Amino acid sequence: MPTANTVETYDNTLIREDLEQQYSMISPEETPFQTAIGVGQAATQTFTEWSIVDLAAPDTTNREHEGRADPPNDAATLGARVGNYTQISDKIVSVSHTSEAVDAAAENIQRLAQQMAIKLKEMKRDMEVMLTQNIAADPGSSGDARVAAGLPAWLRTNIVLGATGAAPALSGTTDGYPDTALTPGTAVPLTEINLNNVIEDCWNSGAEPTIIMVNSNNKRVISQTFTGNATRYKDAIDKRLTAAIDVYDSDFGELTVVPNRFLSTTATDNYSVYVLDPNFAELKFLEAPRQKPLAETGHAKRRLLWAEYTLKIHNEAAHGAVHATTGAAA
Repeated sequence: MPTANTVETYDNTLIREDLEQQYSMISPEETPFQTAIGVGQAATQTFTEWSIVDLAAPDTTNREHEGRADPPNDAATLGARVGNYTQISDKIVSVSHTSEAVDAAAENIQRLAQQMAIKLKEMKRDMEVMLTQNIAADPGSSGDARVAAGLPAWLRTNIVLGATGAAPALSGTTDGYPDTALTPGTAVPLTEINLNNVIEDCWNSGAEPTIIMVNSNNKRVISQTFTGNATRYKDAIDKRLTAAIDVYDSDFGELTVVPNRFLSTTATDNYSVYVLDPNFAELKFLEAPRQKPLAETGHAKRRLLWAEYTLKIHNEAAHGAVHATTGAAA
């Protein structure tokens, strides 16, 4: 027991609270898909289009005799016309005049400027999820929002599906926008053979894929069971070579294995593994992220943060995917 009349903290009501001036945020901010593809030329319409041209197959009989007077015309090599709709994402912040005036800890997180900075990070996360979402494009209407097709809805050529699965489709068969989303099919374990088949298909199409994008489940499958990991033993001082395969050594070059927290980790979604050539994809903005004050009413300030953007896949055959995986080793 303490000596009588000893002042203890239990009796002192004037002790300042111990609240740090910084706040701690564990929520992931990195957006691997957006980082990989980068931002391209700005869009100028809500429906942005581009052309895809594939060379004719090599002609193994292209031999002509000398002096021929009437060589026939070759079939013209024409392009397909594809596109995607832009979509609008936004965040609205409302902060009372009092919250702006008071002095608080945690870097005054309650103030308008701090809230806008946080909402910008949140909107970028929203975009990462939607750009990798299996959803078809939709032109929208006066009462419905436009929808930009996500990555899975573009990939039709170099894909592995589960039983009963179906590839996505364009609105005009070979032209138009993705108007039918992917059906993954019955999920099965990810295999190294399937992954290598997709990498080979992308290479045969003319691409040079450099990224394998996975969720956490399939990252572990690759690290624990795949054998294309010679990079582990290249250089003992390289951080990449420790516990996990961060670089996969395929027959068609090295690919960086990039885990993406925003790819689904819900088993019912049938996890997908993406093989990407970032040179053939980009993020296009009709309106880059910006903000403006909204009408101030009562005792609060309001700000609108928004962007209008879409996903451009230059040529879907440059990429591929293994869909309908269980996220567990075979």
